[in-house]
Amino acid sequence: MKVSPEFELQIQGYGLTTAEILYRLPDHPALLQSYIWQEYDLFPKFPNLRKFLDFWSHKLDGVLHTVTVAHNRLIKPAEFKAVDGVFRLN
Repeated sequence: MKVSPEFELQIQGYGLTTAEILYRLPDHPALLQSYIWQEYDLFPKFPNLRKFLDFWSHKLDGVLHTVTVAHNRLIKPAEFKAVDGVFRLN
């Protein structure tokens, strides 16, 4: 049985990371725009988020203003237990 790639990442220590990115567009510098980014990433270095922000800074026109990050490991070591068998109820 194949498990989902997201589950495999969680077992490897990745947690769900959400970043609210506030930025300004060149044609409307007085307005702050908002973008929500969400991926599985590793705390505390956030390599996936850093890669995305690097891409943003070099390839997109919107100037970054603020990045707010929330992170949570959905599966913690104490919550994962091996199961010896499967019980089926008919």
